Amino acid sequence: MRKAIFLLVLFLFVSLHASDRADYIRSHYAKYEYQIPMRDGVKLFTSAYIPYEHKEKLPILMLRTPYSVRPYGADKYPSWLGPTQEFEEDGFIFVFQDVRGCMMSEGEFINMRPHIENKKADADVDESTDTYDTIEWLINNIDGNNGKVGQWGISYPGFFTSAGMIDSHPALKAASPQAPIADWFWDDMHHNGAFTLALSFGFFSTFGVARDGLRTKFPDHFDFDTPDGYEFYHNLGPLQNADERYFHGDIDFWNKTVAHPNYDEFWQSRNILPHLKNIKAAVMTVGGLYDAEDLYGPLKTYRAVEKQNPKIFNTLVMGPWSHGGWMWEKMDSLGDAKLGFDTSKWFQQRYLLNFFKRFLKDEAEEVEFPEALVFETGANRWRTFNQWPPAGVKSEQLFLHNKHALSFEPPDSAEAEFDQYISDPAHPIPYTKKIVTHWEKTYMTEDQRFAGRRPDVLSYTSDALKEGVTVAGPLRAELFVSTSGTASDWVVKLIDVYPDDDADQAAAHLMVRGEIFRGRFRESYETPLPFTPNEPTRVAFELLDILHTFKRGHRIMVQIQSSWFPLFDRNPQTYVDNIFKADAADFVITQNRVFHTPDMPSSLHVTILAGK
Repeated sequence: MRKAIFLLVLFLFVSLHASDRADYIRSHYAKYEYQIPMRDGVKLFTSAYIPYEHKEKLPILMLRTPYSVRPYGADKYPSWLGPTQEFEEDGFIFVFQDVRGCMMSEGEFINMRPHIENKKADADVDESTDTYDTIEWLINNIDGNNGKVGQWGISYPGFFTSAGMIDSHPALKAASPQAPIADWFWDDMHHNGAFTLALSFGFFSTFGVARDGLRTKFPDHFDFDTPDGYEFYHNLGPLQNADERYFHGDIDFWNKTVAHPNYDEFWQSRNILPHLKNIKAAVMTVGGLYDAEDLYGPLKTYRAVEKQNPKIFNTLVMGPWSHGGWMWEKMDSLGDAKLGFDTSKWFQQRYLLNFFKRFLKDEAEEVEFPEALVFETGANRWRTFNQWPPAGVKSEQLFLHNKHALSFEPPDSAEAEFDQYISDPAHPIPYTKKIVTHWEKTYMTEDQRFAGRRPDVLSYTSDALKEGVTVAGPLRAELFVSTSGTASDWVVKLIDVYPDDDADQAAAHLMVRGEIFRGRFRESYETPLPFTPNEPTRVAFELLDILHTFKRGHRIMVQIQSSWFPLFDRNPQTYVDNIFKADAADFVITQNRVFHTPDMPSSLHVTILAGK
């Protein structure tokens, strides 16, 4: 009862606050709705909010989204306009647009619409041309604008921001792709080829429902009929049951995902990274080190922009945040990790508004924008770097050893050859200790003792550190493994083990970074191949960047396992051409081994940052 009363009070508070904000915006902004024509004649629904009182001309700040620009109607006002309230008070013209084929915009929506490199006709349209045409119309038709446009967006709108930077319109002066999707074979829908079951099923069960004409509302969310996602997806059985029981062929992108299990032209054409060229705008890419959805996107977007546009202003911000947490949450903690202070507010007040003011108004406060601003977890402080990954690092390897030890020293010949465990797809290892149906945003900082106690999880632990160790940049797992089956996944987790006397997190085993790899892709993502049963095989893959200090007295742990459910689908462990079409009989128990000998030294490659 107390919980119900609390939730009711919270709902009323949020509703009243939203109402107050909407009333503020109504009293300070005039709202206009347009159907803006694109070069091929398709019209995109666009809302513009213009301050009633402004002495000088103002820049336009635009967000393009597939998620609706509601509320619709010139007399209906939202409870927010800018990335933060400070933007509304500072003075911008705010523009929101339903992207092509979504909600009230005409045309056909294509997920991660491929970019067209060499356009030859007006019919050659993509998100770059739609952004260009929209900006051209806005600066010529919106009264009181100063001829400068900024664009921003988080997650899918981050992708549209990235696409909008390509072949930039001259008026686009600043762009901030935040948690941008880059390539759905590595972020959101897959990680290293493993399918993100809980995320993809939940997302496409609603977002993937076909639009029957223009609309102002999304379909209802999928009803799981249980709070327990582990139970739901376990009862689902093989992936083919998702369509047979729930989707019935009606979810087009699910069908396409099933039809393209490998990294073929379908996925390659949706990789935006090679196309991030001819960017003239200043760019600030923002991401969360603990983003459970789009960690790959911001890191790879920043690097692609830097490499392919070397002369522009380009900066990276990576904070200790969940997906979009820098905008909507206090973020002084995340799950089991304590961050020490409100990291979101610090970023908003110091960098976010000033970035757009600098390039759209020429009036930012005296703020030095570094090449990379990255939060150092473990030490809980912001660090600035003149490049990312940083210079002045030393390459090291954390080697697995006999008796579950971990060391920077390689194994010797006197040690046992391997450790082994039974991998049973009927009892997959949960990725979170929480009972949820959605993907749990805090799993990336969870205490891993709940998993480490299972017999199908191998844990390797160092001695207590005599000095602190700061790891900076990408990680790379290099494992020598075998399986009694013909297919297997490999999960590697890097963990900070706190001492028993730590005041805040005594004895906690906090995950710093974890990643999964679908073993069939060890030679090629385009052409998978089975394992030879019981034959030692090298498997190597990237774990995405960190900046983390393991303090003196802490220990470093590496965990290895073969399932991470239901965030990722279960590998049947029998090689089949298409896991989406595997039958129940294909799911078999295997004995998996991890080797640690001088000839097969399984390890985690890290880069150590000199100095503190």
